[in-house]
Amino acid sequence: MPKSLPSAGRKSAIRNRFANLCRARAGAFVMLAFVLVAMVSASAGRDEDFVAHAPAQAAAIVPVTPQTHADEGRRQRAAALTDREIEAVANVVARKYRVSHEATREHVGTAYREGKAIGVDPLLIIAVMAVESRFNPIAQSDRGAIGLMQVIPRFHTDKFNAARGESVLDPRINIQLGARVLKEYIRRGGTDVAGLQLYNGASADASNVYANKVLGEKQRIREAIRRGRDQARA
Repeated sequence: MPKSLPSAGRKSAIRNRFANLCRARAGAFVMLAFVLVAMVSASAGRDEDFVAHAPAQAAAIVPVTPQTHADEGRRQRAAALTDREIEAVANVVARKYRVSHEATREHVGTAYREGKAIGVDPLLIIAVMAVESRFNPIAQSDRGAIGLMQVIPRFHTDKFNAARGESVLDPRINIQLGARVLKEYIRRGGTDVAGLQLYNGASADASNVYANKVLGEKQRIREAIRRGRDQARA
């Protein structure tokens, strides 16, 4: 058996063992605390991620109701009606002016889209094209008026961007530009008649020859569409 330690030695050994035990327990406690902090941080991160994404996910869920179906049905019917009207106008114009039906349908479609977007009757835009150029996209006047709607580019540089490659000889750009000019003149003149006279540069003409010509063409196109529909129903 080992010899008994002196009393002072025993006390010192006991203190050392107690200190070592405390250090070991303290180390274990620190390690446990570190693990707990890491777990809490990960849980908080998941919660934050859930909160951050929850609104977007909730917003993406749109409840389907009878009203939703009704609205969608109305949109589809309106789109179908517009397509039929565009086709009818294109047929009338292509036959009357002896131009390509495919090209005419594209021009008419652009007139409808632009007219509805800015609040101008698409048939009025189409009637202006008929009177101004007879649907010739490369027509040019002695005064420098160009394209389907015979716009003069230098007077309307604020409405298109030549630097970005937009050309008034592009039928789509020409129709958009002409429609915006027409909208501005109607607003300035206060009526379709006054706006059309301004468009033609003939605001001083009290007889409104140009405006009457355009409005007459618009009415003829409308009547031709109506006759076509009546014949289709017969």
